[in-house]
Amino acid sequence: MPALEVRELECFLVLADELHFGRAGERLYLSQSRVSQLLAALERRLGARLVERTSRRVRLTPFGEEFLAELRPSYDALAGVVSRARERARGLTGTLRIGFQGTATAYLMRAIEAFRSEQPDIRPHLVEIPLSDPFGALRRGDVDTAAVLLPVAEPDLELGPVFSEQRQTLAVSVRHPYAARDRLSAAELLGADLIAPAAPAPSYWRAAQAPGAAGGPAVATLQEGLTLVAADIGAMLLCRPTADYHAREDIAFVPVDGLPDSALGMVWRRGGDTAAVRAFAGAVDGARPVARRVRGGAPRSGSSRTPAP
Repeated sequence: MPALEVRELECFLVLADELHFGRAGERLYLSQSRVSQLLAALERRLGARLVERTSRRVRLTPFGEEFLAELRPSYDALAGVVSRARERARGLTGTLRIGFQGTATAYLMRAIEAFRSEQPDIRPHLVEIPLSDPFGALRRGDVDTAAVLLPVAEPDLELGPVFSEQRQTLAVSVRHPYAARDRLSAAELLGADLIAPAAPAPSYWRAAQAPGAAGGPAVATLQEGLTLVAADIGAMLLCRPTADYHAREDIAFVPVDGLPDSALGMVWRRGGDTAAVRAFAGAVDGARPVARRVRGGAPRSGSSRTPAP
């Protein structure tokens, strides 16, 4: 059997998901040219074209479709074998790296407390994830699981417990005309220059955090957004607990009617649900009786759209 490189297979799988060399490169943290090189090397090893690429579109060849159908379950199974072997070697010990965005909510802290009680040999380590890069830390292996804002529509990630459904508020400068309002309607967001997360967050996810925003400021972190709000350079959607946590004299938080509730979800790499990750997911479920578990990722157009942290 000709030698195969795992990186080439990973590149093909991601490209098959994205059908775009640029987006595939972003997910793999590679240049477009390197993605092309890895794909070409795999095609040479196999002796057939996997992808057809024109100036307008990228699509799999019939051979590529067949190869993908056989490769995907085999690759996932292999990743699972490696993950389970590591679990057996380590046992439920060591460190579990948990990512969070913006503010570690009360629900999340209760889950961590329960997890520490149930798994005393695993030390949780909390890592803040930039607002503009909700999934990068997972893909780089910097964290084992992360609490991120919904929606999650990443084929290489798995969505576990969904929790912390909260009403939305609009953060505005006390000088903004909306600051004196008791509440706003979703339609009135068009009158505010909404601040949105910057790239490399996926476009569908950025749009969910700032619905209807067009050409407004883009920020990398929550603190950058709040600073722009205080300076009356834009407005930002935040869930109620985050608004309460970041209360300050120069910002008003006005409830917004007609928006879906904000929600968080625990996410991990597909095939990366180790015993420790599963134990923590169980603790998140147990931290709140009505927490619901959703597997396999939320659809891009589903009801899990959430406008802000």
